[in-house]
Amino acid sequence: MKFGFARRWLRSVRPEPGTLRSDAIAGVPGAVGSVPDGMASAVLVGVNPVYGLYASFAGPIAGGLTASTRLMVITTTTAAALAAGSAVDGFDAAKRPDALFMLTVLAGAIMVVAGLARLGRYTRFVSFSVMIGFLTGVAANIIFGQIPDFTGVSATGDFALEKAWYVVTHPDQIELASLLTGAGALVLLVGLARTRLAAFSAVIALVIPTLLTLSVDSIARVEDEGKIPTGVPLPHLPDFGLAVDPNVLVGALSVAVIVLVQGVGVSEAAPNRDGPASEPNRDFIAQGVGNLASGLFRGQPVGGSVGQTALNVAAGARGRWASIFSGIWMLAVLVVFSGIVGRVVIPPLAAVLIFAAAGSLRSGAIGTILRTGLVSQIGFVSTVAATLFLPVAAAVGVGVTLSLLLQLNREALDLKVVRLEPLESGRFEESPAPAQLPSAAVTLLDVYGSLYYAGAKTLAARLPETAGAERPVVVLRLRGRTQLGASSLVVLDAYAERLAAVGGRLILSGVAPELVERLRRTGRSHLDAQVSVFAATEVVGDASDAAYREGQRWLAAGP
Repeated sequence: MKFGFARRWLRSVRPEPGTLRSDAIAGVPGAVGSVPDGMASAVLVGVNPVYGLYASFAGPIAGGLTASTRLMVITTTTAAALAAGSAVDGFDAAKRPDALFMLTVLAGAIMVVAGLARLGRYTRFVSFSVMIGFLTGVAANIIFGQIPDFTGVSATGDFALEKAWYVVTHPDQIELASLLTGAGALVLLVGLARTRLAAFSAVIALVIPTLLTLSVDSIARVEDEGKIPTGVPLPHLPDFGLAVDPNVLVGALSVAVIVLVQGVGVSEAAPNRDGPASEPNRDFIAQGVGNLASGLFRGQPVGGSVGQTALNVAAGARGRWASIFSGIWMLAVLVVFSGIVGRVVIPPLAAVLIFAAAGSLRSGAIGTILRTGLVSQIGFVSTVAATLFLPVAAAVGVGVTLSLLLQLNREALDLKVVRLEPLESGRFEESPAPAQLPSAAVTLLDVYGSLYYAGAKTLAARLPETAGAERPVVVLRLRGRTQLGASSLVVLDAYAERLAAVGGRLILSGVAPELVERLRRTGRSHLDAQVSVFAATEVVGDASDAAYREGQRWLAAGP
């Protein structure tokens, strides 16, 4: 079994004929682009920028070797960096890197477990409006949070918006050289965005301002954040004692949720061109493996990157080895150029983050949400506000809770009860369900929507009233439903009692065989004694027609 798994894995990572050279070339822009991206992501966390560079070689190599989406690049992302930075912000500067490495390893372990437990299907329950709201809030936080570095101001405040407001209200503290350097980098980024040099624009925006300001001592530089190690990074076990720290544990959970949901979007945007389709659970494991490798090599959290994956595709990547080569070239960059990384000035890094965050704002999706309706608007606005004014871990919790509440609310509001009238042709005509049941008649009802939780309560409120009717028969069509929750059984039980109280009867039609057996095992006497069940057949409408005729026969037989 073990050798079989190893053989399958080796076959999956074996380069396809004729693709290795193109993937090696495609990995170069990815490695070059990862230099500013990795450093900027580490700035978001509040640690030495070299830790972002370490993540930018370990994540693509380990993730590339295990992902099912072959073109996905697993590397640093701003959302994961912001979540990690929020989690380790309470640690003093000397202890923060150790907390970050442990958080990264722990997040990776959570992702691997999620993949092995096949939890990929649950990502669809995250509301689109909530996810866009969170990503919009993250982008806004990045923009506001980088304004102090962009202007050279030592701002105070508990959250990014407050720090940005400090800069606005204290213009006298703006360091002119820093502002001009950051503005120059931003101009380069905007100017090169639609040229052939777009893939290298971030590097150019770092190099040119740095060279022009080598003799200016007032501008903050990367080396001010800590010593930049040289040589090949070696694996390093994290401080496992920090794994039980609440901030680290909650931060790891938050990072895992963000990375897993984002990773699904990346795999959908870059599907495999041939061969097997992407497997969300395997991609979960791959992102977990990428984080484990990143943490062990003293890097920060990584995940499926939208920008780096798009760059990978645009560079002509043919398979998974483009991502792997990107990590290998990044490692070469670290070995050769780590000595000069420390001279990079900070304001252009802030400009890179501001430009990337502004570019990640999905105006089309936001417009769609704002035009969709009140429920989507509430989910979007609430999540944006939570992301702006709460720690990222709390904002993730708010987003997940909102998604569940919106799902339950949608299930309840979308539930609809309709009446089906048999036609001479053997088909049924649909009409609104009556508010009051007719006496001595069969009423065939169908239900659209979920019957779980709030949906069951909504069903109880929308079933026709029994009071005032004599000997009414209700046939409730349940075709396609293989399970009913306890709430639904209680509702059916209560409605059967109400029908029995006026001499009536409840009949369930189109019931799946497994649900028939479950109903019989409930032990609820009213369901057994007062409810007839017609199991579904392969012919649609056959069970409902039989149930309708059974109701007519029962009425004809008399009390």
